[in-house]
Order: sequence, then C-alpha cells, then structure tokens
Amino acid sequence: MEVVLVTFNVVMLLLLVIRQQKHRQLLWGGLAVSAVLLVVQGWVEGWRWPLIPAYALTLAPLLALVLDHRRHARAGQGIVKRRGVRRIAALLIAVLYGAATVAATLLFPVFTFAEPAGPYGIGTVTYHWIDSTREEKNAGAAAGAKRELNVRIWYPASKDAKGTRAPYVPDSKIYAEGHQQLLGLPQVFFTSLGEVRTHAIEHAALSDAEAMYPVIIFSHGSRGFEGQNMFQIEQLVSEGYIVAGINHTYSSMASIFSDGRVALFQDKTGTGIEPFEKTDKLNEVWVNDVRFVLDQLEQLAATDPDQRFTGRMDMGRVGMLGHSFGGATTVQMLLSDPRVQAGINMDGALYGKRRIPTAGISKPFLMISADNSIAASSGALSDDQLAAMGLNRGEVERYFKEVNARYAPVTAGGNYWLKLTDTSHMSFTDNFLISPILEWVQGTDARGTHRVVNEFTLDFFNYYLKGAPLQILNNAVGTHDDYILEKG
Repeated sequence: MEVVLVTFNVVMLLLLVIRQQKHRQLLWGGLAVSAVLLVVQGWVEGWRWPLIPAYALTLAPLLALVLDHRRHARAGQGIVKRRGVRRIAALLIAVLYGAATVAATLLFPVFTFAEPAGPYGIGTVTYHWIDSTREEKNAGAAAGAKRELNVRIWYPASKDAKGTRAPYVPDSKIYAEGHQQLLGLPQVFFTSLGEVRTHAIEHAALSDAEAMYPVIIFSHGSRGFEGQNMFQIEQLVSEGYIVAGINHTYSSMASIFSDGRVALFQDKTGTGIEPFEKTDKLNEVWVNDVRFVLDQLEQLAATDPDQRFTGRMDMGRVGMLGHSFGGATTVQMLLSDPRVQAGINMDGALYGKRRIPTAGISKPFLMISADNSIAASSGALSDDQLAAMGLNRGEVERYFKEVNARYAPVTAGGNYWLKLTDTSHMSFTDNFLISPILEWVQGTDARGTHRVVNEFTLDFFNYYLKGAPLQILNNAVGTHDDYILEKG
C-alpha cells in the first residue's frame, strides 16, 4: 500500500504541474483517490514518519483547485501574468519533491525477509524459563533472583498454516532504543521495526511431514537478541530444522518477560578489547544458559504440556550456531557438551575458558569471518584510538597475540574457515536490512551476504545432522570472488 500511495501521489503531482488545463473532475477525483489510499494504507499497514511527504501530497489536488480558481478570477479581471519561468520553477520543485518523497520510503523501509526456500512453513512459540539452580549475578537483578531466560522456538509447519504472523520484535519502542544504542545512529532510523513481520505463524501446528526434526540452538551476539538472525533462522526452519533462539538476559538488547518486566542490556563485557579473564568468565554464564536450555528442550521432547514437541525433537541430532559472543559460546559447547554435535561460529572471537586443542575440535566446525573485522594487530589502531579506549599499545599487542593463538587450530582436523569479502561484523545479522544507508556506509551487500551464509549453513548442517551429500563445502575450498574457504 505504501508503494501504491507514493506512486499515485507523485504521478498526480507531476500531472498537476505539467498539464496547463486542469479539469475539476480530475482534481476532485485525484483528491478522493489519494485520501482513500492514505486512510487504507494507515489502517492496513500503519502510518510512518518517512511517508509524511507522501501524505502531504494528498492535499496537492486541493491546492491546485484553489490556484485554478484564483487564476480564473484574475483572468476575469483582465489580469494576465507571464507564467513561463514560474511553470519551469514549479516543475523543478515538483520533481525534487517527488524524488524526496520516493527516497524517504526507500531509505527508511519496512524491510522484509527473503521468502523461505524450503518446503515447510514456519511456526513459532515463546517460553520463559527459570533456572532454579543458578542465582542471577547481574547487578540489575533483585537479591536472590534466579537466572531467567526467554527462548523462542521456530519449527516446521505446513505451508498452508493460517494465523497471525509473528512480529520481528515484541516491543518497537524498546528495540528501537536498543538498536540506536547498538549502532550509534538516531533513533528515527529504527521506528519502523514494529511494522516488520516475519514469515512465522504464532502457535501453528508442527508439520507431520517428518516424524522427528533435528534441533539447532542459536546464540546471539552481545547486545543482540534471539531473533537478530531471522534471515538465517527462517531458511533453516523451512528446510526441516527446529531452531531454538536464546535471549541471554542482561547481555541481550532486551528481555521482555511474560509478566511485563523488562531487563535491558547491562553487561558491557565482550564488546571490545578487554582482559580475557573477564570475557572468559562471562562466556561461562552463556555456556550454562545453553546447557540449561538443552535440558529444557529434552524435557519438551519427552513430555510437552502442549503436546507440540513430544517425540518430535530429535535430541540425538543437535547443532548450534552463534554470532559474535554467541559464536564463541558455540565453540565452548562443542568442546564441553556431547549433546552438541556440530557448530558454526559467525565472526566471534574465541572467548571462553576452554582452548581448541592443537589437533582441532573433534566435531564438525565451520568458522565464518568478515574480512574487515578488527585486524589481529595493534598496528590497525592509532595512538588516539588507543587513548580513547584507555589502553596502551603493549596491552593491545598482548591481546591480539592471545587472539591469534586461540584462532591457530580452527581448521585443524579437517574443519572449515570461510572468510567473506566486503563484509563487516554486523553483516551476519539482520541489521543492514533496516536501511540501505547502513549498507552504503559499510560498503556491504546485506542480502548477497545472507545468501552466501545461508548456502554454507544449510550445506554444513544438512551433511552433519541429516546425512545429506555435501553440495558446496568440499568443492569450494580455495579463493573466490566473494569468499575464501580454508579446510584443515
């Protein structure tokens, strides 16, 4: 409806300026149609600030009626003015205004996700779980409070499933503020988040096409949230996976609990160059979150009170993927929990108390990195940048030396490392879909990167969790235009 409204109003504006003879029927008709489109668009999709220039154009036919009346009145009085220069100026203004109207909607869109390519529709349900064995240590929690987690599960459903499409974020105001803090841009960039809808149908029936489905755990990055990789989650689910996204309380953008309480981001550990002792300690909290969620999923698989997942989750085929700090958590789970059989780390430094052995992780592992993430050398940072971070060059050199040591055995034992060209740390999330401006600033192609990531993600999990033949990984080793793939 936005496209229809903007197109109609801009075309009407140009016609009003170009046509010398303006029939009153055309003007009244244009006013009526534009007004109807405005009301319908607002009612169906919601009014948004980037469309204010388009909304204002609804009054253009009315203004033309007033000006036409004045022109006729002056003509009746014998007043004739030369209008050539004025007409040219009016046409120029109309073209510029029309371009600005179109640009506002394109630069601040209600973005959509690519249509899931697999044979399944998508269902979703949310859980609020409390780990009674762990006390919440974050300063924002009440004394004696237990660790609480929100977990959203996406699962295969019928392509014909009917119902309410799940929103991308549960509270647009809270998440607009969170994105503003994360990306350092004006909050006005993120006001459309509340209008974005996913392909998932809330509480849809689980598909009966397969008896059981493999399970994948998703762990977001620091200050992220459980749905930040919807581009990836939806494609996995459409191909027959159950995905459980964990919202790591106080380290996520926001946790909105079922009783209305809100826990905002407070853990700044893991967001920059810090002593590994701090990041390793925080990462163990995330590792314990994943272990707890796996315990809860096993209970659901055995006896789901809603009967949705009973006997349908294949807990013998479990994978994990994570972005940034969640990617580090994925590695730690591969090293410590036998339930996780294969994992993908998307641009996550290898925080955590366990080190990858020289011989490599003894499980299937794919590391995916951006080519312009922080370079593993203090030489990439100026003295002013170091001073702003409160660090000296010696401290940063020691940090990067540890980083390189932890990365050294990533591909050992036959595992993979995929390095994507023209990407940055946030390329592995949905963030760059919010506005083309974010892509231009970073020099990235968000949807192109997502396609490559999804191709490798599916190939990896299809082989190691479903036993399907490899389609890409073994044939893609080497240097390509879009990526470099290494294999140990």
